[in-house]
Amino acid sequence: MDSPPYAEAYHRSIAEPRTFWREAAEGIDWFEFPTSILDKDDNGADRWFRGGRLNTAWLALDRHVAAGRGDDVALIYDSPVTGRIEKFTFRELTSRVAHIAGGLRDLGVAKGDRVIIYMPMVPETVIAMLACARIGAVHSVVFGGFAAPELAVRIDDATPKVVLSASCGIEFQTVIPYKPLLDEALEIAEAKPKHAVILQRPQCEASLVPGRDLDWAVWEAASTPCDVVPVDSWDPLYILYTSGTTGKPKGVVRDNGGHAVALHYSMGAIYGCDAGDVYWAASDVGWVVGHSYIVYAPLIKGCTTVLYEGKPVRTPDAGAIWRVIAEHRVKTFFVAPTAFRAVKKEDPDAALKADYDISCLEYLFVAGERLDPPTYEWLKQTVHTPVIDHWWQTETGWSICAKMVGVADAADIETRPGSPSLPVPGYDLRILDDDGRELGVGEEGNVVVKAPLPPGALPTVWGDHDRYLEAYWSQYPGYYLTGDGGYRDADGFVYIMGRIDDVMNVAGHRLSTGELEEVVAGHPAVAECAVVGIADEDRGQVPLGLVLLKDGVNVEAAALEAELIQLMRSQVGAFANFKRALIVPRLPKTRSGKILRQVIGKIADGVAYDVPSTIDDPAILEEIAAALGKSN
Repeated sequence: MDSPPYAEAYHRSIAEPRTFWREAAEGIDWFEFPTSILDKDDNGADRWFRGGRLNTAWLALDRHVAAGRGDDVALIYDSPVTGRIEKFTFRELTSRVAHIAGGLRDLGVAKGDRVIIYMPMVPETVIAMLACARIGAVHSVVFGGFAAPELAVRIDDATPKVVLSASCGIEFQTVIPYKPLLDEALEIAEAKPKHAVILQRPQCEASLVPGRDLDWAVWEAASTPCDVVPVDSWDPLYILYTSGTTGKPKGVVRDNGGHAVALHYSMGAIYGCDAGDVYWAASDVGWVVGHSYIVYAPLIKGCTTVLYEGKPVRTPDAGAIWRVIAEHRVKTFFVAPTAFRAVKKEDPDAALKADYDISCLEYLFVAGERLDPPTYEWLKQTVHTPVIDHWWQTETGWSICAKMVGVADAADIETRPGSPSLPVPGYDLRILDDDGRELGVGEEGNVVVKAPLPPGALPTVWGDHDRYLEAYWSQYPGYYLTGDGGYRDADGFVYIMGRIDDVMNVAGHRLSTGELEEVVAGHPAVAECAVVGIADEDRGQVPLGLVLLKDGVNVEAAALEAELIQLMRSQVGAFANFKRALIVPRLPKTRSGKILRQVIGKIADGVAYDVPSTIDDPAILEEIAAALGKSN
């Protein structure tokens, strides 16, 4: 299973990308092998595997059945919130996917059409994604906690023919009805899907709209299995929305060919997994981790993947993670640091781990937000297996930096607190200053990747290629702007220090300040506002709102804060964790009118800051510090 030593693999991927990725492409089964490995599309964007014909669902399911592994377990559904554990073989999952694909076809969904999936962490969600892939439809999964206005924006952008949803989701022991949110979103949206299919859950059954809504169970039972539809390598597999600095989400497009090759490669080279191994990514299918490493990568590789409907704590306790690892014999576990900060808070000595045998666990990977050194050290003392920080983005779809446990010299590559290690093959990573000058050892700047990006990375933004160019390629022509700042040490290890744009990371959820500020500014008492991300021990960052009141408005600060919290919950979702808003007399700005959000964040975090030379009035910073109870 071992690949060549890291340095050799990385050098070849940069010096000879066509040769390197041709070899990786030979690792998956194509209906027609690509005629060209690296090419340009009509937009001038780099594209991989022109002329290739394949089907991602077939790679994930049917081919394993054909290879004699039909009775092997493909998916384990573990739901402590409902008390259910179910296992699905490759054959069972293939059959259900074929039926749902047939049901979609019966509703008029064809290759290239879009389907919105707004569902909780249940097997039908995975089945829905794979069913879309089976017929060449483009799915867009929207996280179940998103409020109706956010869902409506995504419906209008993707213009789906069908929405697949469920009557409810479950957070801890709280039932969250999804159907009212969906109904409201469909009312708001200008694009009107012809049908919505609703999975009725016993915890909360929903009323159906005659003529539009269908009951999932009845619909699936009446459908006829559908054959696999071959697609081109460049055909889109899915759209996944990520926050943009303007507040309008960007629809990241993932193609079929590059995606399949990159994820198949990553499972062995990065995560050390092969067919038959049990892999668990404790995320949600609404996020990129769920797409890449709950659904597609493990199944394409032939692994058993765990679908967990629960939380790291209070389902029922802080031993939940250890139970799942032990019970299902998980080899590689991937989770956000937030999860272990929650466990550490409730069980600081990890006493509950003693109840479970987790000797099966060989690797623990963390990503989604910065792994702070205290959490890293706690994990090292707690799990006694390699703790591997790695870094990637919705846009890339897989790791930019990681310790690659599947390479021959992995044991010789150390892990360093605060670093996601070294760049992964395919990523020519550089650190540039604002003028585009490459920086040296220890100098912090903008983290970029020289073109071409490797297979699996986004080739465009859905319906708006100009926005793709503006957001990612305009600041440094020829270099992809990650939006993160960082530096490299003398050995080349990368350190990611945080966002350079107006996007915050709340427990792994990327939220734009523009989006949150629109909500706060919508309150009738608010004249102007700023929302910044501030450090939080449990969630990495949480939003803080600074509010200027309209002239003549008289409102109590506590009442306004409560109203803004409720407004944020209803328009964005509870996961935004907006819980603090302060009334201030004015906001710090540059002379050109730009709000100095990063300076506000440093003041709130008690971090030393330099007064920008472009600030309109430096005295404002002392006012903000006083309001926050801080000083420089």
